[in-house]
Amino acid sequence: MAILTANAPSCSVPDDVQRTGLPLIHGERVSRAFAGKEPIVAISDLSFGISEGKITAVIGESGSGKSTLLKLIYGLVEPDQGEVRYRGWKVPNPREKLIPGHDAMRMVSQGFDDLNTYANVWDNVASQLSNTDLEGKYRETEASLRRLRIGHLAKQRIADLSGGEKQRVALARALVNNPEVLLMDEPFNQVDAAFRETLQRDIRNIVEETGLTVVLVSHDPAEVLSMADELIVLKSGRLKATGQPAYLYQQPPNAYTARLLAKSNIVEAAEARLLGIDTETPVAIHPEWLSIAENKHGRFTVQDIQFKGFYRLITVQHRAITLHGIVDTKPDLEKGMSVDISVDRFHPLPGHS
Repeated sequence: MAILTANAPSCSVPDDVQRTGLPLIHGERVSRAFAGKEPIVAISDLSFGISEGKITAVIGESGSGKSTLLKLIYGLVEPDQGEVRYRGWKVPNPREKLIPGHDAMRMVSQGFDDLNTYANVWDNVASQLSNTDLEGKYRETEASLRRLRIGHLAKQRIADLSGGEKQRVALARALVNNPEVLLMDEPFNQVDAAFRETLQRDIRNIVEETGLTVVLVSHDPAEVLSMADELIVLKSGRLKATGQPAYLYQQPPNAYTARLLAKSNIVEAAEARLLGIDTETPVAIHPEWLSIAENKHGRFTVQDIQFKGFYRLITVQHRAITLHGIVDTKPDLEKGMSVDISVDRFHPLPGHS
């Protein structure tokens, strides 16, 4: 479980992870800023924990510090304050290591920068293995290609592959040495929607079969809700929430998390009381928690209808209150129509932004 470890004790000598109760990877009050006309604070006083053998997703809006956190974990960037530890050992920074990057980890970046564009798939993967055991090199390369379902692409050049195929090659290349941790920065950006679920399922199977720990960065809640075991939610470099996806979706601790994961309607207390909700705090109302029905005497007016395939996203308004709700595809609602709104469920947000 991804856990907040703000008060976890710092240890100069690594102890057994099970005995100390520390997660596999943990950061203590980590901060990082980048120089510029005005310094840009990417990570601020962040404490976090990542458990072994799980998929942890780091999610947040653009500029929230997600990719910087990934680089701090891998050792590509040095914290200005605090530290990141792996199995109790401090992760070495670029000044302390000739070739930056933790030896037990591998990272797959968005741009596939590590791939040799004009070499074939086989050579890109095999190049990560030593020539001291050619039989073992062949065997491990074959296994990695087969695991990512790209054996049929072995002789094709990287330059001739689609984005989704390149992503699979990058993963095969990263996993051929059997790392303990795989770090992925926006891994599905260049994967067609039709193949995204298959790739997610393959990564999940690899985690279950090998005990691999995966940390991925994403801006898309649909990706992480279906794939991750734990979430770390960032805003402006600070921790906003951490926990299991289903729990954070159903019971978001703040408006930011509710909007990010569920595109939730955030309604102030006075407006909520107009909807029949007795509350003294703002509330989150997910679009699927609203019911919308035609009523020529209804207080709300349909402002917009977006067809989404098996459902429609309906925007309704009454004075200063604007809400988004989900209905099925039956075309019985039209723009300008008067409707009634009923709230089937809501979640209180006690003063949290």
